[in-house]
Amino acid sequence: MQLLDKIHQMAVEAGKTIVLPEGSEERTLKAADYALANKLASIILLGNPDKINRLAREYNLKNIWQAEIIDPKKHLKKEYYAKMLAEIRKKKGLTFEQSMQVIEDPLYLSTLIIKDGKADGEVAGANNATGNVLRPAFQIVKTFTDVSSVSGAFIMVVRDKQFGDDGVLVFADCAVNPDPNTLELAEIAVETARTAKNIAGLDPRVAMLSFSTKGSAKHEKVDKVVEATHIARQMAPELKIDGELQADAAIIEAIGKKKAPGSGVAGHANVLIFPSLESGNIAYKLVQRIARAEAIGPVLQGLAAPINDLSRGCSVSDIVNMIAITANQAAGLYSSK
Repeated sequence: MQLLDKIHQMAVEAGKTIVLPEGSEERTLKAADYALANKLASIILLGNPDKINRLAREYNLKNIWQAEIIDPKKHLKKEYYAKMLAEIRKKKGLTFEQSMQVIEDPLYLSTLIIKDGKADGEVAGANNATGNVLRPAFQIVKTFTDVSSVSGAFIMVVRDKQFGDDGVLVFADCAVNPDPNTLELAEIAVETARTAKNIAGLDPRVAMLSFSTKGSAKHEKVDKVVEATHIARQMAPELKIDGELQADAAIIEAIGKKKAPGSGVAGHANVLIFPSLESGNIAYKLVQRIARAEAIGPVLQGLAAPINDLSRGCSVSDIVNMIAITANQAAGLYSSK
């Protein structure tokens, strides 16, 4: 079974509810229709119901009727959610009257619906900048109590099946945290291992990458990776985590045996943790372009509920895949905490 087929099947089995705040955006509507037809998730669409239904007819979408459609400007729970937001943001001085205005923004309403337990995750960004998507998430959903930062992982599918698990690897952080400290790097490792398991169905083998393998170089940047590896092992002793490892020692068996004999990860890693956003972002783009790999993501990690950001140039299939990924995140999120 191909990876995306596996992700879709796992989503069907998860039975989660995903809220789409950009409910009248064409690609989002078409993706919602596909997701409903194929039972990837139950869908909540935010937007004007008359407009959404008119567009559904115009695009010849047959399954939108299965979605719950909520108008952010007028719905039965508007005051309820305004009170919830005012309570959450009262230390910032937000009043109930101001909250009544703020929750007319679908990006804020969607996170409140998640906070209220009426949806399991959110997919947005087809029409909105990343900052607009993440701001309500940070303010309302926030991070897990044992996670201090958010990171972004890419599921990489390479053509050479000798790497990772049948050509599937997970890279992080490639999207969010420019220069993680040792604790943040350890958290990224643990969260990415969970992403690899919950979304791609992998048994994670985590390599903490550096320009050094097991003391072959001395530098404070190497020390950071060594310490982060130690912290990550303490945080999740059940996981297979090793470092510091150079990239070739992490993914090529012969080199792993030579440079890190006895390691249970070296030469067989399927989760690669980069020491900085700079190195992670460069690496995933090089692999994507030069190796013609498929890069699925970014998948945001560390939030108390899965909220994923799309590129504004995304396709319908990109949104469909992110709905499935978000459903799988939701299914595994609490069981792995």
